[in-house]
Amino acid sequence: MKPWCTWSTPWKGKGIGSRLQNTKQGCENLVSEYTLGKLRIIDLTKLVDPATETRLCNLHRFYTGGHIPDYHTNLEINSHLGTHVECPYHHHDDWSDVSALPLTSFLGRALYLNFTELGPRAYITPEDLERVSAGRIRPGDIVILDSPYRIPPFTEKTNTEEDKRLLVNAATAIWLRDKQVKCVGFGDGVSVESNNEDISAFHDILMVENIVFLEVLKNLELLKQDVFFMSYTPMYIKGLDSSPVRAYAIEGLAEFS
Repeated sequence: MKPWCTWSTPWKGKGIGSRLQNTKQGCENLVSEYTLGKLRIIDLTKLVDPATETRLCNLHRFYTGGHIPDYHTNLEINSHLGTHVECPYHHHDDWSDVSALPLTSFLGRALYLNFTELGPRAYITPEDLERVSAGRIRPGDIVILDSPYRIPPFTEKTNTEEDKRLLVNAATAIWLRDKQVKCVGFGDGVSVESNNEDISAFHDILMVENIVFLEVLKNLELLKQDVFFMSYTPMYIKGLDSSPVRAYAIEGLAEFS
């Protein structure tokens, strides 16, 4: 069955429709870059619009009534909605869920590795990783993989002639594991949906070590530095395999350069 989404408004009240319309219109003029003093902040998150999202995304907003009335929203969403972090429980019942990992699993020093010299559908090899990372990876780092062959992930374009994204496999995972990274992120130029053999091995080799994945990152082309601070905090819910996040980069923090 195809995932579906709704933006339901099961309430009545003067002006509610116009306020909802204004909220939707505001999504069309997105701001992805901010400054805070000397710091530069880049939003790396995909905006999820319930009206167009293909994965499960239902918002049920309602008026509470009672002696202190206001509005609440019940959420019915997929754990892999939009930009999301995947935890080991995603691949094995006995591995760590979101609540079992420390908060430090979801923030820290990040490196953006853009593989511009590889041909279409090439595997990212240990030699490629060594060359592009140039000895800069430290234990506990976040590593983001990308290439110029970008297409939106998890769409009808996947594994078609139009899909020229780079690939990962067990060898890619072993190199990252041995570097003791804590998270592997993916730009739209690297596929994590090529075939079961490669992708399952890639997940298992890393997730058994409590290394998390960060998928559907956006705006990576706005980065001015390839080493920066990054955060992508999930919802703190016991039994959750993965979670939508608000991922962002902060450039200008000296201790994370």
